[in-house]
Amino acid sequence: MAVKVAYWITTALIALAYSAGGFFDIKQPEEMMQQMASFGYPSYFFTMLGIWKLGAVVTLLAPGLPRLKEWAYAGILINLIGASVAHAVRHDPIGNIITPLVLLAIMLTSWALRPASRKLPGPWL
Repeated sequence: MAVKVAYWITTALIALAYSAGGFFDIKQPEEMMQQMASFGYPSYFFTMLGIWKLGAVVTLLAPGLPRLKEWAYAGILINLIGASVAHAVRHDPIGNIITPLVLLAIMLTSWALRPASRKLPGPWL
């Protein structure tokens, strides 16, 4: 029972973070876009990223879809590592580098604790 509770708490935290992130990526508030422009990414990149983030949330929360869930987890992993590296190479404050890594740890916990109904069948984790 504790594993199931931990799974849903970590999954809910990732879903909440990615829902908010996806919303703001699509909405593109001026302050956020000024900060993101310093990374050199075009604004359409954030619209696309926001749609993918919201798609990942729907996929993680939906029943079944084990293969799609693996892709959603992989996309989140790539996004969070990329965010951390982007901040690190710019020598941003340590909090900007660590925050995506904390979210990554939460996401990996969700992935590791997912129930059998949300896993691909096979001999791996």
